[in-house]
Amino acid sequence: MVERFFKQTHFESIEDYNQNLEFIIPENFNFAYDVMDEWAKEKPDGLALLWTNDQGAEIKTTFAELKEQSDQAASYLQSLGIGKNDPVMLILKRRYEWWVVMLALCKIGAIVIPATHMLTKHDIVYRNTRASVKAIICVDDAYVTSQIVEALPESPTVKALVAIGDNVPEGFHDYLKEIADAPNFERPTFVNTNDDTMLMYFTSGTSGEPKMVAHDYLYAMGHLTTGVFWHNLHEGSLHLTVADTGWGKAVWGKFYGQWFAGATVFVFDHEKFNADTLLRQIEKYRVTSFCAPPTIYRFMIREDLSKYDLSSLEYCTTAGEALNPAVFDKFKEKTGIQMMEGFGQTETTMTLGTFPWMTPKPGSMGIPNAQYDIDLIRADGTSCEDGEKGEIVVRVGDRKPIGLFKEYYRDPELTREVWHDGLYHTGDMAWRDEDGYYWFEGRIDDVIKSSGYRIGPFEVESALMTHPAVVECAITGVPDDVRGMVVKATVVLGKEWKNKAGDELIKELQQHVKKETAPYKYPRIVEFVDELPKTISGKIRRVEIRQKDSCKK
Repeated sequence: MVERFFKQTHFESIEDYNQNLEFIIPENFNFAYDVMDEWAKEKPDGLALLWTNDQGAEIKTTFAELKEQSDQAASYLQSLGIGKNDPVMLILKRRYEWWVVMLALCKIGAIVIPATHMLTKHDIVYRNTRASVKAIICVDDAYVTSQIVEALPESPTVKALVAIGDNVPEGFHDYLKEIADAPNFERPTFVNTNDDTMLMYFTSGTSGEPKMVAHDYLYAMGHLTTGVFWHNLHEGSLHLTVADTGWGKAVWGKFYGQWFAGATVFVFDHEKFNADTLLRQIEKYRVTSFCAPPTIYRFMIREDLSKYDLSSLEYCTTAGEALNPAVFDKFKEKTGIQMMEGFGQTETTMTLGTFPWMTPKPGSMGIPNAQYDIDLIRADGTSCEDGEKGEIVVRVGDRKPIGLFKEYYRDPELTREVWHDGLYHTGDMAWRDEDGYYWFEGRIDDVIKSSGYRIGPFEVESALMTHPAVVECAITGVPDDVRGMVVKATVVLGKEWKNKAGDELIKELQQHVKKETAPYKYPRIVEFVDELPKTISGKIRRVEIRQKDSCKK
C-alpha cells in the first residue's frame, strides 16, 4: 500500500530522507476508498481494529468487516439527508462506532467535525452556528445529550440528531436500531477534489473563541509520514495512541497513518486514566507500538514497571507537549526503549520528528519532516543562526505542503494573521543545534521577560522535573513592579512528598533549579497544587494559571 503513495519507502539517513522523500499524489484522493477499501481487497482478514474497554468488552474487526460496516453506516447517514459538504459533529468519546462513522462520512463527502464530550451548551451553540452544523452524532451520555438539546433552539442549521448506545433519549435517532434497516450502499457519483474540505477541528487559542481549522482530503495523506516513518509501523504492528477522539491527536495516532501502514489500531475505551490499568492493557494485548503525551509517561514511570511484562513493546513515541529529558531518561532506564519525540499542530501534520534512522536527543523534537520547509525566524523575519531562539515557521511558497491546513474556516482575517508573505507562523519558539535538531522553548505568548532576560517555560520545567519530589509542573510569568515579570512554578508533588509541602521544600526546589540551569531562571514564586489545568489533549493550560493569578490581584 505504502508504495502507491511514496516514490521511496525506506531511508537510511537524515540526508537520504531530506533529499528523496516524494509523494505520489492521486487525483481526487479519498482515504476511505483509496486506502481502507483497498486493504479490504488485499488482506480482507487482516485485523484493522482491536477495541476493548474498562468493562472487559472486546471487538476485533478485519479490514473487510470495517468496509462492510462503514458502507452500511454511509447508507444510513445518507437516509438521514446527510451528503457532500454537510458539516457533521461527532461527540463519541472512544466508542467503537467513531472509527466506522469517520470512514462513512468520508465516503459520502460530508465534513466531519470531531469534538470532545466536555462541551457545554455555549460551546455547542458556537460550533453549530460558526460551522453551520447539519447533524450531530453523539454518545448516549446524559450530560452530552442534555447540552445538545439545550443548544438546539439557538442552532437553526441542525436538522438531525443521532445517539449511539442503549439509552437513546427522545428526539434522537437510535443509531444501533436504525442502521440495520439501511439500504445497500452505492458509492456516490460525486467526485471530491483534493482541495475539498474533509475535516475540521475547533482549536482553542490563548484568547478569544476557538478557531475552526479546515483540512482538505490530502490532509489524510500528510499522515503517511506520521504512521509509516515516525511511528515506524508496518503490517503486524499493534499500535496504541492515548488520545480522546475529540482531539486532533486521534487522527494522528488512531486513524490515518496507522492504516496507511496496514497496522492494527488498538483502542482502550476508559473513563478515567490510570497508569496501572493502561500498562495492564499493553501487557495483556501485547501492544508493539505506543504513543502518548509526556504527561502519560510521567505517570507511567512512577509505577513499578518491573511488575509488568512490556516485552512486546518495540517502539515508543511522544507528542502533544515538550518532553522533559528527565522523563526520557527514566523511561529508557526502566524499559530500555528510547522515546522518539514529534511536533506538530492542529493546523499541520507532524512538522518535526525523531525518525527511526536517527539517534534521539532527550528533549529535542527532532528534525524537520521533509514534507515541510521549516525555518526559525527572528521578529524581523530574518532566519536565525544555530543556537538562536526564534519562531518556527513553514515556508509555503507557491504550493501548500501536503498536511498543512486550508484556512481558518470563514475567517480570512485570522488566516492572514498566521499565513502571509509565503510563511505559516506556528507561534511556537525553538532553537536549532549544530546537528539540525530543534529544541522547544514555548509559545511566543508564554515566554517570560524578567529583568531583561527572556526565559522559556520549558527550560525551567525541565530543571524542576529532575527533582524527585516533582511529578508535574508549569512555569508562568507573574507581573512584578521591579523586574517586569518573575518566574512562578506551579507544582504537583509525588504522594510521598505532599506532607513536606512548605517553605523548606520551596527553598530546596529553588536551589535545585539554580544548580540545573542559569540561576536567574529560578522560580521566585512556588505554588503546590493537586493537579494542573489541562486541555482534553493533555496539554498544560498555562494561560489558565496566568488568568487565576491576575484575578488574585
